[in-house]
Amino acid sequence: MRTHHTIALLTAATALSLTACDPGAGGSGNKPAAPGGAAPSAASSSAPPSSAKKTATLPDLVGKGLQTAQDEAQAAGFHVLTSHDALGRDRLQALDRNWKVCSQTPPGGASADTGTTVDFGAVKLEETCPAVDAPAPGPAGATMPDFVGQGMKAVRAALPGNVSITVKDAVQSRMVLQESNWKVCSQDPKPGTARNGRPVAFTVAKTDETCP
Repeated sequence: MRTHHTIALLTAATALSLTACDPGAGGSGNKPAAPGGAAPSAASSSAPPSSAKKTATLPDLVGKGLQTAQDEAQAAGFHVLTSHDALGRDRLQALDRNWKVCSQTPPGGASADTGTTVDFGAVKLEETCPAVDAPAPGPAGATMPDFVGQGMKAVRAALPGNVSITVKDAVQSRMVLQESNWKVCSQDPKPGTARNGRPVAFTVAKTDETCP
């Protein structure tokens, strides 16, 4: 008799265990698993990012310090900013507070995409803005351009990289260390002369000096 009771109890316990593990059994309150075994997820409520361009009005920043102009352009929503030497000497605006704005593109008052690049033409604080931005000299061809009066740094950039160049101070016996601060006083070969691979020699003076 004990053997029969033991078998019956084991059979009942096994049945209860299988029923409890059955996900389809009533009373569990659990949602069925999603196809593939993944749990169901709530629908995303976030909308895709808008691709519409934003426009804003760019202030007129001509005459302001370069650093101030950049700050005000950013405050108006324009964050892609660049600047160039308005005198065409290819000088870097390393310390923006020492430069002032002579021109800007796009112009002041224009409504533009805020992703537009804003370019400022600038000169040093003690310099006078040109009526029109002076372009840097273009690449030299087979004949020697007229480089007199141009910034030495821009002149070097206009010549091919394999040209042999010597630069001497025309005013004193100073070393020409930072060519962006010097301008060409004379050149050899002369303008219009065929270069023919010859070395090029320049005499220079500081940009605020008069050539002898």
